Amino acid sequence: MAANQGGVQKDSYRIGLLVPSSNTTVEPEFYRALPASVTLHTARLFLTQITPEAILGLVEELETQSRLLASADVDVIMLGATAPSFLKGAGYDREVIARIEKAAGKPATTTSTALLRALRFLDAKRIVLGSAYDDKVNAIAQGFLEANGFQVLAARGLGMVDNLAVGRLGPDSAYELARGADRKDADAMVLACTNWRALEVIERLERELGKPVVSTTQVSVWDALRMIGYRREVPGYGQLLRSLAAEGRLAAVA
Repeated sequence: MAANQGGVQKDSYRIGLLVPSSNTTVEPEFYRALPASVTLHTARLFLTQITPEAILGLVEELETQSRLLASADVDVIMLGATAPSFLKGAGYDREVIARIEKAAGKPATTTSTALLRALRFLDAKRIVLGSAYDDKVNAIAQGFLEANGFQVLAARGLGMVDNLAVGRLGPDSAYELARGADRKDADAMVLACTNWRALEVIERLERELGKPVVSTTQVSVWDALRMIGYRREVPGYGQLLRSLAAEGRLAAVA
C-alpha cells in the first residue's frame, strides 16, 4: 500500500537520517524496522564522546549535512541523536528542527521531538528513564522531559561517555537496566541513546513489565514514518510501531 503525504500517493519514500559519526547502531536498527517501501539515506555529524561540550560541537555541521541529504530528495530529515536535540532544554529540539528545515527545505524532526510525541500519543505521563549516559547527561535528559510536562519517577544510566563503546554493548544491557529500574507506578519505560541496542528487547520488556517501552531509535522510526504518512503497523518492535495503523489517533499528533 502506498503511503500518502499531502494528498499525493507514492509507492516509495526516502528518510534522511543525520547520524553522530561514531554511532554504529541507529542505522542497523532503522533498517530492521523500516518497511520495504521506505529507504534510508544518511549523513554524519562528528561526535566521539557523549559530553555536553562534544554534543554542542556536533550541531555546528547541521546545515551543511542537511543540505547534502536534501540533494537526495528525501521526504523527511530526522536528527537521529537524542542528546544533541535535548541539550539546551525545553524548546531546543524545535530550534534544531527550524535550522534543518531552513537549510534543507524539507520537513524535519529530531529524536527528542519524536520521544515527546510518542509519550503523549501513548498517554504516558509518569515515566522511568534509562540511558547509556553518565549522570551529567542523564540529568539533562531528565530535565528536558520534566520541562515538557512529564514526571520522571526514576532515572538510571550506564555512566558511559565513549560513544563507540556504547555501540559495542549488546541488547542485554538495555534489558537488564530496564528490569532493574522499572517502577510499577510508571506509565512507560524510556530507553535513551540511539547508539544503544534496545530495539530488539522492546517486545520482551513490554510483555514482562506490562507497559509501553520506548527506545529513542524506535520513536525516531515511528515519527519519521508518521510524517511521511505511512499507515501500516510495523510488528516486532513494540506497541508504538504497531500503532502506525491507527490513522485517526496519529492525525492528532503534533
